[in-house]
Amino acid sequence: MQRVTVVRYTAKSEYADENEALARAVFAELEESKPEGISYVIFREGCAFLHVFVNARADDADVLTQLPAFKAYQARISERCENPPDVQRSRMEMLEAYGLACGRT
Repeated sequence: MQRVTVVRYTAKSEYADENEALARAVFAELEESKPEGISYVIFREGCAFLHVFVNARADDADVLTQLPAFKAYQARISERCENPPDVQRSRMEMLEAYGLACGRT
């Protein structure tokens, strides 16, 4: 089974840009390490953020969560957010994908 994680939250206005910068650092580290079989995307509208992570190889997020940049991002997330992030994790079989780097397994 694959891991699918969707996270929604609203950053405090004074931390929204810092939050974006920390998130972008995660993507920079992913670009360097180039892990296979995952897709990760972040959307932003004002202070609202939506993260979507897919691991097409395993039911875990270690390939992402063990990155030093991700750990730095997580370090003060509760301080930066209006409310705790809403995290939804699912174990699902990917049936089809278009435009996701991991595609089908």
